[in-house]
Amino acid sequence: MKQFEQSDAIKRLPEQFFAKLAGKVNQFKEAGHDIINLGQGNPDQPTPEHIIQSLQSAAEKPEFHKYPPFRGQPFLKQAVADYYKREFDVTVDPEQEVAVLFGGKAGLVEVSQCLLNKGDKALMPDPGYPDYWSGVAMAEAEMHPMPLLDENDFLPDYDAISEEDFEKAKLMFLNYPNNPTGAQATESFFKDTIKLANQHDFCVVHDFAYGAIGFDGNRPISFLEVEGAKDVGVEIYTMSKTFNMAGWRVGFAIGNRSVIESINLLQDHLYVSLFSGIQEAAAEALLGSQKCVEELAQTYERRRSVLIEGLRGIGWDVKAPAGSFFSWLKVPDSFTSEEFADYLLEEAKVVVAPGNGFGEYGEGYVRAGLNTSEARLIEAVHRIEKLDMFG
Repeated sequence: MKQFEQSDAIKRLPEQFFAKLAGKVNQFKEAGHDIINLGQGNPDQPTPEHIIQSLQSAAEKPEFHKYPPFRGQPFLKQAVADYYKREFDVTVDPEQEVAVLFGGKAGLVEVSQCLLNKGDKALMPDPGYPDYWSGVAMAEAEMHPMPLLDENDFLPDYDAISEEDFEKAKLMFLNYPNNPTGAQATESFFKDTIKLANQHDFCVVHDFAYGAIGFDGNRPISFLEVEGAKDVGVEIYTMSKTFNMAGWRVGFAIGNRSVIESINLLQDHLYVSLFSGIQEAAAEALLGSQKCVEELAQTYERRRSVLIEGLRGIGWDVKAPAGSFFSWLKVPDSFTSEEFADYLLEEAKVVVAPGNGFGEYGEGYVRAGLNTSEARLIEAVHRIEKLDMFG
């Protein structure tokens, strides 16, 4: 069969880190091993019943069997505006400040294609979510890493970035609660970010995927809550984590009108928006009872306690995350991140994600997810304890 050469844009794409990890895990599963997978970011709980029922009812509406409006149903964009007002006291114009996305990931890739040209620079958290890199690569732009270090509470140190790099930057990606470190941002940090964005004329893209998952009574802060945020950036929100709707592929970009228009314009050429039944169910999730969201955050907090206390109990000196559903664990000095992840998979049949997959400054850590039951987390701790590596 004839082989057609891939475009340069495809060749520029980074290796899909999670696909590579899944391939390793599947080899062990196919060999019949009982694998405890803490390496994934896929919610393990079902979508709440009232959201499912909304989709079932919506699927029967003949008007929803037609193409939806290109830029999404007005009722969904209004629901997003109402949600942001209720949860964060942020006023949003539903028509000009909301873009409906095919999941948050799509928006995080699209925004680079909307705003970056060849040779432009994007300020990138390191470690960070690898899909940020994909859009930058497709735009032929360059990445400047912002190290997220333990001694700075996994917030970028803006004093360590040169004036020249700030001046060349057109985009800055941020993500709090943070994947992979589990850190939370502060209001003062966002104020500093907005000041710099105004000073150097770059756009801030805040990935708020874990916005409903904060621990110890600390509610995650929306970037848009801080005065001036809409002037300099957008926030990307997904239904995947807050409402266990990962497979539904629905998210939003909220904020700066010019950026929202650019995203909508690009998507006009790619999609004809989401099935209206899913949009109606998403509106129900945003406007309906939030008890399921509170219960979900409590579930993750219990799981966090089980895992962190268990690992500390076997002598592994680890820090508890402040939010998200990930724990960022320092590996023993004698291992690299990938070596340690491979060792846990091969010897304990426990999957974690090696930190170097999230960037250069992820080396020395592994990411463990909380997307499994407390009993399985306890079992994972017992298996690691048998390796007699700590204490």
